[in-house]
Amino acid sequence: MLSIDPSVNTERENYKLLIGSIIPRPIAFVTSLSNAGVLNGAPFSYFNIVSANPPMVSISIQRSGGKQKDTARNILDTKEFVIHIVDEQNVAQINETAASLAPDQSEIELANLSPVPSTVISVPGVKEAKVRMECILEQAIELGGNTDLIIGRIVRFHIEEAIYEQGKIDPITLAAVSRLAGNDYAKVGDIFTIKRPK
Repeated sequence: MLSIDPSVNTERENYKLLIGSIIPRPIAFVTSLSNAGVLNGAPFSYFNIVSANPPMVSISIQRSGGKQKDTARNILDTKEFVIHIVDEQNVAQINETAASLAPDQSEIELANLSPVPSTVISVPGVKEAKVRMECILEQAIELGGNTDLIIGRIVRFHIEEAIYEQGKIDPITLAAVSRLAGNDYAKVGDIFTIKRPK
């Protein structure tokens, strides 16, 4: 087995080891509003659940050349954002939003996504997602001078009725996709059950 010291690797080398081994990763499509009112949208696969009580999620946003990305800056300014689950039906459009645009340009318009008003916060979501979560900023932590860890508290869930039954979401009809490495994604594959010990 190889033994690799990350301190002697370049950032890119460590990145490749991380994204190649920590798979599959769920993808959050995040909408946020700039101070000028531009609706920004971007996908992030450094994303997961933090807590169920209260319901909280995290996204980790890498800076580019030491500069905050639009999403992080917008969230820190407005304290609001919407997280959407990326699925088989919307992944191609969401992928388009990964393009590098100027802060005054909207990825939502670029990808022909349909903004929909939120219920609790001022940031719109997009209609094309089967699950979206309105979030307010719980905490932001700067990590290593090059990353913004955003923890959001969910203040409203929006769930398509077709995927929801008796308080549960059907993973097959949700058809979420996950991120692998490079340009690769994965679908929900075979589902198997193992009972957890008491």
